[in-house]
Amino acid sequence: MMVDKRIHELQESLRGRLFCPDDEGYDNVRKVFNGMIDKRPDLIVRCAGLADVIAAVNFAREANLLVAVRGGGHGVTGNAVCDGGLVIDLSAMKSVHVDPANQTARAEGGATWGDFDHETQAFGMATTGGIVPTTGIAGLTLGGGIGYLNRKYGLSCDNLRSADVVTAGGQLLKASASENEDLFWALRGGGGNFGVVTSFEFQIHPVRSVLAGEIIYPLDRAKAVLRFFRDWSIAVPDEVRADATLISGPNGPVLDIKVCYCGTIEEGEKVLQPLRSLCPPIIDTVAPVPYKTVQNFLTAVFQPGLLHYWKAGFVREFSDDAIEAIVDFFAGAVPKPFAAIAIEHLGGAISRVGPHDTAFNHRDAQHSLLVLRMWQDPAESEDNIDWARRCYRTAEPFLENSAYVNYLGDEGEAKVRAAYGDNYARLVAIKNKYDPTNFFRLNQNIEPVPEFHGSARQT
Repeated sequence: MMVDKRIHELQESLRGRLFCPDDEGYDNVRKVFNGMIDKRPDLIVRCAGLADVIAAVNFAREANLLVAVRGGGHGVTGNAVCDGGLVIDLSAMKSVHVDPANQTARAEGGATWGDFDHETQAFGMATTGGIVPTTGIAGLTLGGGIGYLNRKYGLSCDNLRSADVVTAGGQLLKASASENEDLFWALRGGGGNFGVVTSFEFQIHPVRSVLAGEIIYPLDRAKAVLRFFRDWSIAVPDEVRADATLISGPNGPVLDIKVCYCGTIEEGEKVLQPLRSLCPPIIDTVAPVPYKTVQNFLTAVFQPGLLHYWKAGFVREFSDDAIEAIVDFFAGAVPKPFAAIAIEHLGGAISRVGPHDTAFNHRDAQHSLLVLRMWQDPAESEDNIDWARRCYRTAEPFLENSAYVNYLGDEGEAKVRAAYGDNYARLVAIKNKYDPTNFFRLNQNIEPVPEFHGSARQT
């Protein structure tokens, strides 16, 4: 009865809505992007504003409940929801305010990149954001933030100017280069370990039309094209991002290179011409298009509710042997759609930030590799996961012993440590300071160590 009374008091304190398992709509609001995730929280607080977030944090702490925080709900691990416990759901907090004079935009923690682009593109502006519009700005930015503009403007976290954070103690803090600097450092790549970020302020940039599209090659030309792509992609100017992906799609297996040139169209035509003229493609759709078109290239592919399994790493050796091994595996074991091995294009502006300037430390990487498998029938899960794991094992000898935290699955503490490298000790010190009880632990978790004597100071 006391529990029922406390839940009633929580609901009465909210401007948003509280969902319990027997409530209409509960099954819908507990769903996340990855259809493999089927968790049943005891309570879901769909927050209408900052006061609701503080109330939810205080309630969960006082009741000693497990807490999940949902922004876009796009993380493949499903950490945005939990079994039992309480979900702090920010998905109704989606406002985006653009200040074109100062070239900044402030977005609430439940906004998606589709929401963000819609508002910023009205002013011909953008910042590096996720390549699927339904991706939340929060999770992507807190883990680093790879996107089509990353070589020209850096990662999403490199464009973060300030953040409002509700801590485990229910306190609201502002983190920026001049306030709570240690927390600001940690938020730029350290994930959701340090609090609920309710608002993000980004630097935005003039971005209107770009030269972009797909160049699709037959699979039997994949090795030759990838060898050219490797050298060309390292040498091109920062305005280019080009991702090369072996795809098993509805029309069979192909090599698909998606390009985005953010600069003058005339110069972009010159820069992309060597790739486009390398050999006759099946399809070449490269043309001047609005930036929002680029951001929707993968919308039809990444439909919510499909079952997902991913494994990823940063490329250490993009050698001829690596290309041979990856293409031979893919060609010899092509699964039903949809499967992909994506080589993502990094470098450029990303590499001009020091590895210790933010929690994201993978500044020298020129490419990352993502093995991605999606399917619909749960009965096929074992076979699909097995394919993805075998594929990753084939690529693993050519990868760094580290990872992009936004692509990590449930792979254990050692992998999280490897993902942060020598930034990990500083992250532990900051975790000790802001969340010593590990209240926020449903994430790629950085566990507090009370006896740890590292420094959380700015370096």
